[in-house]
Amino acid sequence: MDGVGSFGAGRTGSATDPITFVRQPTTILRVLTWVFSLVVFAPIVNEGYVNMGSERLHCIFNKNADACNYGVFMGLVGLLACSFFFLVDYKFSSISSVKDRKKAIMLEIGFSGFWTFLYFVCFCFLANQWSRTSPEMLPLNQGADAARAAIAFSFFSIITWAGLTVRAVQKYLLGTDMTLFTTEHMDGGAPSQPYPSNSPVDATTIETTETYHSPPFTENNAAPTYQVPIY
Repeated sequence: MDGVGSFGAGRTGSATDPITFVRQPTTILRVLTWVFSLVVFAPIVNEGYVNMGSERLHCIFNKNADACNYGVFMGLVGLLACSFFFLVDYKFSSISSVKDRKKAIMLEIGFSGFWTFLYFVCFCFLANQWSRTSPEMLPLNQGADAARAAIAFSFFSIITWAGLTVRAVQKYLLGTDMTLFTTEHMDGGAPSQPYPSNSPVDATTIETTETYHSPPFTENNAAPTYQVPIY
């Protein structure tokens, strides 16, 4: 993985290098997914509905409005989700709490995996409805290119969303480097410096290497006796 530390990111509070961030595989996949999502729903919005001899517009996918609505929903929500997770990736290193980082990774795993499945359904649904669309339903082949683009990029979106899911799982499996965080960091707080102890020092615990010497003038400490002179 790219980072070192908590869930593949750098140390908490570290600044993100834009050049390094852009070169990351996750960022490249995210940008591709954003573009693919745009291509899925934009052609349907612009050319996905045609007027077949009446004032009422019909969906180019076998006149099934649900197919057009589903494609627009998948592309639009996928684009917004890519923008959101792009910001999360950029700000990930500044998240100080390990628990918040874990929640962000789990949210990405759940959403990316779920959206991969929904895009698979979208691809199958659009392809099935397009195969049932007869040439008579589309005079002058109106909207054919838009339909093919939506189907093709729905398939490409399956690959990119699956890749994002794998990358998120890899980041989660890296776990946490607990040497970078204290208990306060795990709760989102700042680390505190321990204060020096002011407790008195027990003199009995101090070992001295000096030998004991008896004080001077203690050997002949007896009081002198007085002798009476003899005349």
